[in-house]
Amino acid sequence: MSEYLVEIENERLSFFTPAGEVKALNDVTIRLREGEVLGIVGESGSGKSVTAYSLMGLTAHPGKLIGGTLDFNGHRINDMSEKEMRKMRGNEVAIIFQDPMTSLNPVYTIGNQIEEVILLHTDKKKKEAHARAKELLELVGINEPEKRLKQYPHELSGGMRQRVMIAIALACEPKLLIADEPTTALDVTIQAQILELMMELKHKLGMAIIMITHDLGIVANICEKIAVMYAGRIVEYGTADEIFYDPKHEYTKGLLRSIPRLDATKHERLVPIEGTPIDMLNPPAGCPFAPRCGQCMKICLREMPPVTEFGEIHYTQCWLNQKQMMEGEAANE
Repeated sequence: MSEYLVEIENERLSFFTPAGEVKALNDVTIRLREGEVLGIVGESGSGKSVTAYSLMGLTAHPGKLIGGTLDFNGHRINDMSEKEMRKMRGNEVAIIFQDPMTSLNPVYTIGNQIEEVILLHTDKKKKEAHARAKELLELVGINEPEKRLKQYPHELSGGMRQRVMIAIALACEPKLLIADEPTTALDVTIQAQILELMMELKHKLGMAIIMITHDLGIVANICEKIAVMYAGRIVEYGTADEIFYDPKHEYTKGLLRSIPRLDATKHERLVPIEGTPIDMLNPPAGCPFAPRCGQCMKICLREMPPVTEFGEIHYTQCWLNQKQMMEGEAANE
């Protein structure tokens, strides 16, 4: 039995479109133990959601896994049938989608939608499912749960709908919760409440969490490990402290420079990352970030950099780090 709850090894996933092959994931490796919180950050189109959805067997057509292995809680995802996947989804792994308004069915009450999950994945009867649904709404901090169970999604605020989505995801106490941009549509005070709630539930239920976001401020507070993704690759991986206080990849440094700092002087300007993301149909031969990198060298455009390790889990893929290591070795000789 593996020591990891989630073990994705060298995953390669492509979308075969009429225009050509889009290499959405290119050699992605992620390992997560029970109870750990992993943040996956990067701009839109970097492959964050595709990675998480593939773990649940939710890769949209015409996407296809073309290499690597995906293991979750003793299951080899690559070999599972759709029937086996349906049994696992919601029961062992659950997801909170980005927009609760489009994830909740507008013609069914909140109670119906929570009870449906409980009845599908457990042997509880209708009355027991109703009691469990009420208990779940109390757990996620919704007042007057009996009244809310009879209401429809449009009758609730954005923050309450997101809490309902969390209640549905937690209905069967999964071992892994995937949160796909769970606070994007919410204002900052509700955002803070939702994140606090997720951490409380994580400690209470002992589940692991994969937090997908483009907001580094969110992962700083709750994630133990962070994977920085760009153009379908993990360009840097490490603990939260390593990523925030000792970033090694130029893309990670760019992300950190583009967010406001509490300790900054009032005249300090935010520095955006210049340029636009690469065309995934025609990716460059070398480092995908090279066309936007201010420190780009000739080799960066020609060859993909090897992995450079800085500690037990901290690594990056950047030619600049290779160059610094070679220079350091030469100086020591």
